[in-house]
Amino acid sequence: MQLEHALLEVVLSHSNEGIHMVDTNGITKYYNAAAAIMDGLEPSEVLGKHVLEIFPSLDRGTSTLLKVARTGKPIVDQQQVYTNVKGVEISTVNTTLPIFGQEGNLLGAVEVARDISGIRKLAEQVIDLRRRLHSEDPAARAEQGAIYHFSDIIGESSALREVLARGALAAHNDSPVMVVGETGTGKELLVQSIHNESLRRARPFIAQNCAALPEGLLDAILFGSVKGSFTGAQDRPGLFELANGGTLFLDELNAMPHQLQAKLLRVLETGELRRLGDVRTRKVDVRIIAAMAANPKEALRPDLYYRLNVVVLVLPPLRERKIDIPILCRHFLSRFNASLATRVEGVAPEAARMLAAWHWPGNIRELSNCIESCLNFRSEGLIETVDLPEHLHQPRGLQKLRPELDRLERDMIFRTMKTTENNISKAASLLGIPRQTLQRKLRKHKWHEICISIEQVKK
Repeated sequence: MQLEHALLEVVLSHSNEGIHMVDTNGITKYYNAAAAIMDGLEPSEVLGKHVLEIFPSLDRGTSTLLKVARTGKPIVDQQQVYTNVKGVEISTVNTTLPIFGQEGNLLGAVEVARDISGIRKLAEQVIDLRRRLHSEDPAARAEQGAIYHFSDIIGESSALREVLARGALAAHNDSPVMVVGETGTGKELLVQSIHNESLRRARPFIAQNCAALPEGLLDAILFGSVKGSFTGAQDRPGLFELANGGTLFLDELNAMPHQLQAKLLRVLETGELRRLGDVRTRKVDVRIIAAMAANPKEALRPDLYYRLNVVVLVLPPLRERKIDIPILCRHFLSRFNASLATRVEGVAPEAARMLAAWHWPGNIRELSNCIESCLNFRSEGLIETVDLPEHLHQPRGLQKLRPELDRLERDMIFRTMKTTENNISKAASLLGIPRQTLQRKLRKHKWHEICISIEQVKK
């Protein structure tokens, strides 16, 4: 039991999320280092104190910890903005759970919190800037983020041309569109091109990555909020209202929680939304274009999937359109020659064969990075095989074995370190590698962190 308590202490104290535990009277019984950093306090300032003494902007109705400690009912992923005793404002998303004894009696509550202060402020600043653009500068409204056109999408393969042709046709109506494709295939370029080809091109184009924000904040950012909807909330329009008359691009839609997917479905079906905490509904006229790398039928709620499954455009990965690699290489050479002040004329035949043989898991983005990397080491002439990144020189089968090779390397090093009682010089000698190489590999496999955790558990 003592070992279990010690292990639990190690886990909680090393958590990146804030953990705050109170009894039924609201007195703090546990408060980890992450919570202290998040709240701008020292643990000694909080332990043994009442929640409202430390966070005076809260009360018994707004404090999620006190509410759960009183009712015994969990609160999941709730946004909260509060001020500590030093006057510092903090924004968090909290999951608060009741603590019950063996006999079912309520003992208190524990809260796991993620700090979103920076994200929230940045998101609200972006919304405020967008709102000012809409109200003050009609010319800026027409250029609201969509800069790409179909002519900017490079490639001559039949698979790509077919998708672009379908996208151009779909641009002339208001049906929702789903763009599906692996990371780096150019989904946003296609989405912006559809908007710029549509009758909405003079209206706003607003993009939001659904994986970039926690649920509570994403709800307020998309649908808006009213004062009092959560602690610290202000009256703010959401992105739907800012995109009114134009296009709202929801990237990585599959990352949107199912509860928000239901709200999105309502807007799609009725053209109405309700701000977070509001009783009033508002009409919006927004075209939705969604993008994701996952299979939409498996990733989305069935009702939302069938509502969005009107126009589906699947961008082919680069490995299925290798005929486009030389065209893309010329395009990236032209771009990076200009930005890096180089004069590289092309790709040597053997290097071109290596580029064609690679399977490009990162797709066009990976190819772009590859060409930029080459031009950092060659200023003129042709790109040769020696200029290509190291991983392109390795057979594809070896790449697939990499995780297993890393595991075998780690196990061998750890066994040797144990045999030599953590003597790095002796271990390096037994392994037949330089001491500096062994130290680098120990850092790679986090040997020292594992040793520290083991020692803490032993204590």
